[in-house]
Amino acid sequence: MHASPAIKLSVLTSRIQQALATVFEEQTYWVMADVTSYSYYAQKGYHYFDLVEKDTQAGGMVAKVSGVAWGNGATRIKEFEIVTGQMFRNDIHVLVKVSVSYHPVHGLRITLLDIDTSFTIGLLEQQKQQTLARLLTECADFIRKAGDRYITRNNQLPLPPVIQRIAVVTSNNSAGYQDFLHTLEHNHFGYTFQVEGYFTVVQGEAKAELIQQQLINIYQSGKTYDVVVMIRGGGAQTDFLIFDTFILGRAVAKFPVPVLTGIGHQKNETITDLMAHTATKTPTRVAELIIAHNRAFEESVTNLQQMILIRSQQLCAAHFQALSFLNASVINQARTLVASHKEELNNFNQVILHTASATLSQHQRRLMTLSGMVLSKPRALVAGRLQDLDHQAGRLRSFSRMFLQNKAAQLAHYDTLFKIMSPDNILKRGFAMISLDGKILRDAQTLSPGSQVQIHLQDALLDATITAKNNTHEPGANI
Repeated sequence: MHASPAIKLSVLTSRIQQALATVFEEQTYWVMADVTSYSYYAQKGYHYFDLVEKDTQAGGMVAKVSGVAWGNGATRIKEFEIVTGQMFRNDIHVLVKVSVSYHPVHGLRITLLDIDTSFTIGLLEQQKQQTLARLLTECADFIRKAGDRYITRNNQLPLPPVIQRIAVVTSNNSAGYQDFLHTLEHNHFGYTFQVEGYFTVVQGEAKAELIQQQLINIYQSGKTYDVVVMIRGGGAQTDFLIFDTFILGRAVAKFPVPVLTGIGHQKNETITDLMAHTATKTPTRVAELIIAHNRAFEESVTNLQQMILIRSQQLCAAHFQALSFLNASVINQARTLVASHKEELNNFNQVILHTASATLSQHQRRLMTLSGMVLSKPRALVAGRLQDLDHQAGRLRSFSRMFLQNKAAQLAHYDTLFKIMSPDNILKRGFAMISLDGKILRDAQTLSPGSQVQIHLQDALLDATITAKNNTHEPGANI
């Protein structure tokens, strides 16, 4: 049994509210603190933030309270930004005038009433700048600054064309790690990844050595990782102070494997982000970056494949057209050759006929002469002339036979040549004839894309449609 009766929570909070109102009512205080977890709602004109105080000697926070500014306080913040040129944001050290209030639902909260414009840079940002300056001084061999960008050994490493083996430094219960895995596993392109977790604490400045040790473990594992991903979920700005430490910035800057960060902050960059190869805002963004990187490589390979395919098709089309033109030229020259030898054969035939007729006429005349001599000379002379006539007739028969055999051999030669050059034999040797509307084409002058042609092969007749035409010779030119 309780010594005193139980009360409702609202009764307790009401008493707390009355007690605090009694102490702090109409009281204001000038407070020095750093701003974190800042957000601004322009439509309502409300500023929400946390004020924190750090122990500069021992490190870590010693105080933290939620704050809000509206009305006159929001106006003073606007004046502060105009006068100092400094946006009211996270990591600035401010001197603000506040009042204290307590709400039963929203709890303890201070309201910003005024802000001293002489405080423009917060303690957290000063420490960050001091750490960056120390990195530049003590690690000059692998960290330098060019303009507003930090050039480190890590961010100068080339990313591999395809990222597959990934080491992840995060906490084992991080929701950001689950988001990272979910995005990789459910990518639209079907990419697969080998992800190995190196789990550690990712909060608290004193725990930076634990993250550094995981980087050492990755290096000493002997495994060839494509990238190292360093992620954590969201949180207040002060939760990210571990990533602004000198020890972690130095380790990331000189790490020999590209480091990608997705620490979960939406507004500012940590020192680890500045030293890493590539910084993103969230774990999901890191996963999307990896997927996009692999997709870019796949698209480049696909584009190269398309270029090779198109070039191959162009070369095949050009050579096919050249082959078709050569086939047409062979057919045309064969026809010309056949016609020429046919005309020559006709000429030889006429020569043979004329020669035989002239020879017969000549011998007929001689025979008539001999007949006259026979009638006018003795029988002996007639017998001698008859013998001469028989001799001449034998020579004539022999000459005619040899002449005819010679011409027959020539005819056989031309017949063989005509058979070799015949279209059927040409088709058997792998050539083809192309016809349009039943007429054999000698050239492609009458063809255009869309023309329907017939391709005559040895054992088939193909119907084809012209899809492209590239002239390789002037129309009518001989090869």
